[in-house]
Amino acid sequence: MAGAKFFGPMRKWSLLLAAVAALAAAGPAAAESPHVAGLQVALRAYGYYGGSVDGVRGPGTEAAIRAFQAKHRLPVDGIAGAMTRRALGKLGRPLFGRRPLTRGRIGLDVSALQFLLARNGLGTVADGYFCDRTEAAVRRFQSRAGLTVDGIAGPATLAALRSSVPASAPVAPRRYVVRPGDSLTAIAVRHGTSIDALARLNRLDPARPLLIGTRLTLPTRSSSSSSPPLSPPPSTVRVAIDATARRYGVDPSLARALAWMESGFQQHVVSSAGALGVMQVTPATWDFVEDVVLGRVVPHTADGNILVGVLFLRHLLREFGGDERLALGAYYQGARAVRERGLLAETVAYVDAIRSLKGRV
Repeated sequence: MAGAKFFGPMRKWSLLLAAVAALAAAGPAAAESPHVAGLQVALRAYGYYGGSVDGVRGPGTEAAIRAFQAKHRLPVDGIAGAMTRRALGKLGRPLFGRRPLTRGRIGLDVSALQFLLARNGLGTVADGYFCDRTEAAVRRFQSRAGLTVDGIAGPATLAALRSSVPASAPVAPRRYVVRPGDSLTAIAVRHGTSIDALARLNRLDPARPLLIGTRLTLPTRSSSSSSPPLSPPPSTVRVAIDATARRYGVDPSLARALAWMESGFQQHVVSSAGALGVMQVTPATWDFVEDVVLGRVVPHTADGNILVGVLFLRHLLREFGGDERLALGAYYQGARAVRERGLLAETVAYVDAIRSLKGRV
């Protein structure tokens, strides 16, 4: 049977992956590209790109590539070839469509997947880590597209994501009445907008207190919009994390890796559990740090979020005798649960991912 060709399951899988990779490379030149979005996430992690993750190769993206290449003594051509992507580490490869994506994966292709999910209205965080939130978004897309719902971004799911065109529909203006304890920052974060947009729309001075009972108009967004609201640029967030970590005796590289894992350095992110901001701090943790650790009120700003997150990380490191793995696990799973049950499998993957990011973001 020397001339026979048998296409077994693995061979079929390879051919399907190759087809999806070809689709990724063949997108319209002027259109948004998940590959470019993945590069933007990687460049943002290193502090070279401060724009929105929009998948468009504009002057800002090219300038970031050139700056990264110059810093790492690579040929400065503004093209993210194999050498440049290799220098970007885990977030710089592999290319989108080269492998099936499952929970725990890290890479440029995961960032590209997250970008496409956001483009379809399923999540806003693009950080290159396939976490439980990414898996949930994949499952929702698969259900909507009539695909097998398994949370795995295989060839069929990736192809459907690339070919899907989210519907665009106008959104009616939203209203909000200021309640006791509200701040402009908290309202903006809660409703997925920026402080600047909220203040400009309502002609407010962000530096002045909000009056209880004030009726606010919330900025509207198209249902197809995938661009996150304005946040401090990643370079500013990195500087703030480093300064805060050094001030309180926490390894800056560890604090940065944790923040990147939690939010991709994005202040606007809100989890389904109500965790907010760069360090993904829950209201209960914020209260604990204010009342027990710090002893004072912390403003609900990006800097305040970083301060609370770093102080809570320091508290956990002390509680677990400096054991980095247990402290990170407690940040994710809860200190009591770690003491009583140890690290769950999902927590181990989370901890390992953060430790692999140390020194890379």
